[in-house]
Amino acid sequence: MNRAQVDAFRQDITLSTDVRGVPLNLHSTWGLFSPRELDDGSRLLLEHIEVHPQDDCLDLGCGYGPIGLTLARLAPQGQTLMVDKDFVAVDYAARNARLNRIDNAQALLSNGFSAVGNRQFDLIVSNIPAKVGKEMLYIFLYDALDRLKPGGRLYFVSINGLREFFKRTMNEVFGNYEKVKQGKDYTVSLARR
Repeated sequence: MNRAQVDAFRQDITLSTDVRGVPLNLHSTWGLFSPRELDDGSRLLLEHIEVHPQDDCLDLGCGYGPIGLTLARLAPQGQTLMVDKDFVAVDYAARNARLNRIDNAQALLSNGFSAVGNRQFDLIVSNIPAKVGKEMLYIFLYDALDRLKPGGRLYFVSINGLREFFKRTMNEVFGNYEKVKQGKDYTVSLARR
């Protein structure tokens, strides 16, 4: 591989998605999760979540924003907050909101809920990385419980290998669990406050 080929990798990757009738044109870069296309887990999540037009939403671990921006379009009367611990991801999520003229979405640098403050949400979603460890998953679950409005919904999509963990821990933390959809490789899990 020569320098010119490597320099080409520095250019933004552009992609288009359309989930649930929400078209998005997105920019991404190498080093972010699934930079060339919407991954199967995120697509499964978006196809099976309940979103109301007035929902205030949180996308936990937003990457370059495909989930959060879709939520913002599906909930135009609400506000969507997209958070990630990677400053590059937050920069791309904010730029993608501007590029797609989505005014009800904001991107914020945050390690989990650390910078979210006391904001409350109707809907919290995440494509959970499998390798964050059970300690961080418990932190996410308890922090989500504290940030959901009464009747609020938490959706996680995870690899199928974590399905039983989420069934057990969502029941433990929230007192309820629902397997919304199980695909070949991923499971969408739901807990309600």
